[in-house]
Amino acid sequence: MLRIAVPNKGTLSAPAAQMLRDAGYRQRTDLKDLVCRDEDNNVEFFYLRPRDIATYVASGDLDLGITGRDLLVDSGVPAQEMLDLGFGGATFRWAAPIGGLDSESQIGGKRIATAYPGVVGRYLAEHDLKADVVRLDGAVENAVRLGVADLIADVVETGTTLRQAGLVTLGEPLLRSSAILIGRPSSAEAKLSQLMRRLQGVLVARGYVMLAYDVRADLLDQATALTPGIESPTVSPLHREGWVAVQSMVRRADVHRVMDELYEIGARAILVTDIANCRL
Repeated sequence: MLRIAVPNKGTLSAPAAQMLRDAGYRQRTDLKDLVCRDEDNNVEFFYLRPRDIATYVASGDLDLGITGRDLLVDSGVPAQEMLDLGFGGATFRWAAPIGGLDSESQIGGKRIATAYPGVVGRYLAEHDLKADVVRLDGAVENAVRLGVADLIADVVETGTTLRQAGLVTLGEPLLRSSAILIGRPSSAEAKLSQLMRRLQGVLVARGYVMLAYDVRADLLDQATALTPGIESPTVSPLHREGWVAVQSMVRRADVHRVMDELYEIGARAILVTDIANCRL
């Protein structure tokens, strides 16, 4: 039985459980439950603190886990990213007092406050920089004002909290994080293939819609140039002479532009349908 760790709380918990449901797996119905067995799919889910998941997977006690890329990097354990799940995005940036530092190249020798010392440590090692890392559990924005650090490294969303603390972002992000599926280099591919196919099917379904429309046969080449699909569009003759029906997968982000352009060239009865899941 495949053993998979799922975040038990926090911002990754509900989206991770929903994605697994969308992929056809049973999930807990009571948030107090620590384990959920899906006998039909031969999978057992364990609900753990997001920060602990990488450790359990790396040790071999669990086969796979869903956690954040930031938490995997911060743990420093030998687990590997297998699939980006497309939710839980976060950007880690440096922040320093206004007028303090000009670029991230100047952080060498400084005191850096962060709740993610592993993330900062990896960046310093990769860029051959030495600095004092001060680990804090939260509210790192106050570290500079209180004299604990010279700058901070933290998740930045709008930057409002930073500005209130008299800080500004510095240079490029040191990490872009999102929810990921993690495993070990030794994980058996046969055990993972079904899960990977299902999750990839959910990702594609969330990123695409099915677009159907009618168009004159003499305009088909123009229309299908706008809707090439994943492999090729489906084209069927209509009862109306000289017209065809077309079905094609289109990126969700592009669908309104594509619909407008199809209408302009003469396509009609343009319909959009959500895709619940798929296998490509």
